Amino acid sequence: MFSYEGTPGFFAQDDPQADPSEIGAVPAGFGLLDVSEDRWKTFFSKLRELNAANDGASYKLILFGRHGQGYHNVAEDKYGTEAWDDYWSKLNGDGELTWGPDPELTDLGKTQASAANEVWKAERTAQIPFPRKLYCSPMTRALQTYLVTFDGVIMSNDGGSKTPVILEECREQYGEHTCDKRSTLSHIRTAFPQFAVEEGFSEEDKLWEADVRESPAHVAERAKRVLDRIFSGEDEDAMFISVTAHSGLINGFLRAIGRERYVLPTGGVLPVVVKATRVSV
Repeated sequence: MFSYEGTPGFFAQDDPQADPSEIGAVPAGFGLLDVSEDRWKTFFSKLRELNAANDGASYKLILFGRHGQGYHNVAEDKYGTEAWDDYWSKLNGDGELTWGPDPELTDLGKTQASAANEVWKAERTAQIPFPRKLYCSPMTRALQTYLVTFDGVIMSNDGGSKTPVILEECREQYGEHTCDKRSTLSHIRTAFPQFAVEEGFSEEDKLWEADVRESPAHVAERAKRVLDRIFSGEDEDAMFISVTAHSGLINGFLRAIGRERYVLPTGGVLPVVVKATRVSV
C-alpha cells in the first residue's frame, strides 16, 4: 500500500496559482522550468537522486495527456454545461452531431493532438527519453489522441516497452453520459491493433449505467489503483510513465495525490512528479 503526493518545483503547472489558460495546452518543454539545453538530463538526474535517497519513497514523472476535442465536447459547448448534463449528454446525438456512444475526435481534436506531437519531437531533440510505460484509456478519442501524439516520436534506441496498454481504470468518469460508454473489446482490437489490452478486459462495457453517474470520489479511487499499479510490480523501476486519458480521470489522479484540480484544455499535457511512500496496513 502507498500514500501519494505531488512533488512541486519542476514544472510551471506545479504552482497552485498557475493559470492553465496562460500556460497553454502543451507549453514548450511541457512546462519544465529549466530551459537549458541539458534540461532533461538534469531533470532525470534529480529524479534519480530523489529515488536514491534513503527515505523509503519512490518518485516518478507521470505525463498525463488529455484527449483532443471530441464531438461530445462540441455538443457541450453548443448547449452549455447545465443543459448538457441535464439532458443532451444522455442522448446519442441531436440530428446534426453524434456524440454517443464512444465518440471520435473532431478535426480540431486531431490538430490539438498534433500540437502535442510537435512538442514531443522538439523535446526529443533535447534528449527527453521515451516513457518506459505507456497506458491509455479504452475510449476511442483517447486512443486516437495517443496515435497522433506519438506518431514518429519513438526511436529505435529507446529502452522499455513501446506498446501502449489499454486499462479499463483509465477511462473517463462513467455513467449517464453516452459519450462515456466504451466500445466492445472486439471493436477496440480491430480498430486499434497497435495497442495491447490488459488481462481481464471485458467484451462489453460492464461499468456504464444509463441512470447512475460515477462520483468524483470513486474516480479518484480508480486513479489510485492505477498509481498502485504504476508504483509496484513490473512498473516499479520505471521512472517515466505516460497516461493518455480524460479531464475527469486526470483530476481524479490529482485528487489522489492531494493536489488541486487543474483545468487542462482538450489535447493538453500535464506533467506531475508523484512521490509514493509505502505505508503499513
